[in-house]
Amino acid sequence: MKTKTNAMRMLEQAGIEYTALEYEADENDLSGLHIARQLSMNPDMMFKTIVAKGEKRGILVFCIPVSCEIDLKKAAASAKDKRVELLPVKELLSYTGYIRGGCSPVGMKKKYPTYIDESCTLFDKITVSAGIRGCQLLVETTKLVDFVGGIVCDLTA
Repeated sequence: MKTKTNAMRMLEQAGIEYTALEYEADENDLSGLHIARQLSMNPDMMFKTIVAKGEKRGILVFCIPVSCEIDLKKAAASAKDKRVELLPVKELLSYTGYIRGGCSPVGMKKKYPTYIDESCTLFDKITVSAGIRGCQLLVETTKLVDFVGGIVCDLTA
């Protein structure tokens, strides 16, 4: 990869190994399942990053498999909040520094509470966005969870 992303630099500074997996980004199909097909990977081990706003807690980050949908009631319960709603896409860049289809739990503008679906424990390594469209990072699960201060919990419908 020609360009290092902030997420890559942060993992390197922390001494965490990763593999950058490049794919052809498609503006018309940002779905993780499309990316999983391109990379010939199990979609259950590829995690998408969802940013939400809690009624009491403010900005919250949730990582779930691309093959799943988030359950907002479970997300709220995990965050110990009454209710959470998805952050509007137009606000994503200003809060995280990332755009839709390239949002990573690593290297956001601020450190937000991060929750990772418990299915991550089924895999030694999972992928998350590298912080740009067109690249995923394959990282050891426990190291990623520890690095982002992730709370492992049930988040999917």
